[in-house]
This record gives sequence, C-alpha cells and structure tokens, in this order.
Amino acid sequence: MNSTQLPQTRGRVLSPSEMTKSRPGAGDLESSLIQIYHYHHQTSLQLRDQAEKAKKDAIRKAGRVSDLLVEVVNGGVQEPFINEKRIEAKVRALASTIACFMKQTDQWLAASHDINTAVKEIGDFENWMKSMDFDCKSINAAIRNIHQR
Repeated sequence: MNSTQLPQTRGRVLSPSEMTKSRPGAGDLESSLIQIYHYHHQTSLQLRDQAEKAKKDAIRKAGRVSDLLVEVVNGGVQEPFINEKRIEAKVRALASTIACFMKQTDQWLAASHDINTAVKEIGDFENWMKSMDFDCKSINAAIRNIHQR
C-alpha cells in the first residue's frame, strides 16, 4: 500500500468522546485504531485546508498591501511628473516665442542698418552737392574775373 492511499474501511468515524470509550475485544481494538487513523487523517486534511486558505488569504492581502503602497508612491511621483510636463510645454511655447522675437529683432536691425546706410548716402550726396556748388562758384568767379579783364 502506498503512503498516499488510505485503507478501505466500512465503519463510521468516531468522535473523540466515542474513541475514549473502551470496548472489549480484538476487533474493537482494530476498528478503534482505524478510526483513530481516520480521525487523524481528517484533522490533518482540515488543518492542511485551513493552512492553504490562510496562505491564499495572506497572499491576497499582501498583494493588496503592495497595490496600496504602489498607489502611495505613484501618487507622490505623479504630481511632479504632471508639473514637469506642464513646464516642458511652457518652455517649448516660450522657445517658440523667443524665436519669433529673434526674427523680428533681426528684421528691425536689418531695416535700421538700411536706413543708416541711406542716411549716410544722403549725407555723402549732400557733401558732394556742396562740393560741386563750391566748385561751380569758383569756376563762375574765375570766368567773371577773366571776362572783366
């Protein structure tokens, strides 16, 4: 007989109080021993079932505790993460605005440079005109002097 197989009996299982009562005779001793064996086997099965239920319950509760801990940790991390994303979006928008202002500034600088160049050219033309006017007056004066003589 294997250790996992139980002997086949046809009696009922006695309660502990019934097992303590003694009956005379060898057949009674054998049936009492079988009943004790069955009682022991049933109680060990019940204990095993209780231990298995307690184990499953402990695993379930440990999983719940783990989930709660993860929620607590993620809750503390989630808010800074969301804030970081908001800040990054604002930084990108600000960088875009800065790029637009840089383009406008470059355009204003180019226009200012063009105006300065035009003013210099006007100033150079004015000087040239004054120089030409002076030269013309000098030539005119020289021609009058020659003509009066």
